[in-house]
Amino acid sequence: MITDWFFWAALSACFAALTAIFAKIGIHGMDSDFATLIRTVVIAAVLAPFVWFAGKWSNPLALPARSLLFLVLSAVATGASWICYFRALQLGEASKVAPVDKFSLVLVAVFAFVFLGERLSGREWLGVALVAVGVFVLAFKR
Repeated sequence: MITDWFFWAALSACFAALTAIFAKIGIHGMDSDFATLIRTVVIAAVLAPFVWFAGKWSNPLALPARSLLFLVLSAVATGASWICYFRALQLGEASKVAPVDKFSLVLVAVFAFVFLGERLSGREWLGVALVAVGVFVLAFKR
């Protein structure tokens, strides 16, 4: 049986793949930073009503300061990632940019180990290493 997290993670991967294709087509002939702004505005315009109508809206200032700080840091990191991703898509091929972007999988495993104390098994580290090798195989020509 597929677990709930796996279902949502697989959907995320599908949408992320579409993001690369749609963005590569969409940024043709325009500034990548402006394209990132348009993407961000659309995301906010779609997500805000979704949260509101789902009854999940609450006062963000009522959140614990630590939670708010790390959500803001996450947003800044996301924005920086999107700016770099769109610039890379504008300059390179989607089939090469996307794998390098997914090197984040390797970095998440390392950062989770270092900063969150998460422990991966040897089999899991092997998977992370295979992803790293796969990124280089896909992204770089001989």
